[in-house]
Amino acid sequence: MPWSRIISGLVAIVVALTMIGLGGWYFTLGFGVIILLGQLEIFALVKAKGILPATKTTLVVSQLVLITAHLSPTLADALLPISGTFICFYLLFQPQVATIADVAASILGLFYGGYLPSFWVRLRDLGDAGVALPLGGYWPETWPPALEALPYGLVVTLLAFACIWAADIGAYTAGKIIGRTPLSNISPKKTVEGAAFGMLGSMVVALVGSYWLQWPLWPATGAALGLMVGTSSLLGDLTESLMKRDAGVKDSGALIPGHGGILDRTDSYVFTGALVYFFVTLLLPRLPGA
Repeated sequence: MPWSRIISGLVAIVVALTMIGLGGWYFTLGFGVIILLGQLEIFALVKAKGILPATKTTLVVSQLVLITAHLSPTLADALLPISGTFICFYLLFQPQVATIADVAASILGLFYGGYLPSFWVRLRDLGDAGVALPLGGYWPETWPPALEALPYGLVVTLLAFACIWAADIGAYTAGKIIGRTPLSNISPKKTVEGAAFGMLGSMVVALVGSYWLQWPLWPATGAALGLMVGTSSLLGDLTESLMKRDAGVKDSGALIPGHGGILDRTDSYVFTGALVYFFVTLLLPRLPGA
């Protein structure tokens, strides 16, 4: 593995852990930058196909959705259809008549690139903030912090990230060593063996987390969370691979040395945030013993 890939990967992990640890506006604004860069790569891919999305309008309303998700999650859900309507309104009154593809690509950028990632902000905001820093950041009352005193949103977000990392590492390692059976024509390098070990790695981490958090029916909920995160991260990866394949490019960008673009490193997170958020807010409270 090239040193540039290793170093940039370590830097990305440090930045991610810092954002997650601080929470508040630090996490929200940091995620806003990631969403902005990711959407620019999405629109570069669709423009390579001759499609003309409402780029600037979608970027602006997506940031509004993200900020609103931090201030009022319910209002953010209401803002999504309003934002979609505004994008369509903008495209309808351009000098050049918009196409179905233009509208579809714009809504894709809003939903896939903006709305779905905003659920990570909702997830991190769960629970008490502890000792507040400026901009609503978190700082533990004692150092080193007591694990049981950490905000619930911080712990669950770290658990979800750890599951994704375990899935990526498991899939990459197993795919290199024992991978023989192609998984999909969309991404020829991915194998069934790699996908299976990726799921297993995610499930092991989730089981440890569910036991530590003492979730109701922890063996079942841990296995379910791990399988869900492993599957959603794989689907996110394949979805981005499909877009790159259709656009005829190898990487979505060249921002991160050794890794490609922002989308190449964050595709596994796109679907996962919303699923984990609803898992812990809708499913867990309804289980026996919750």
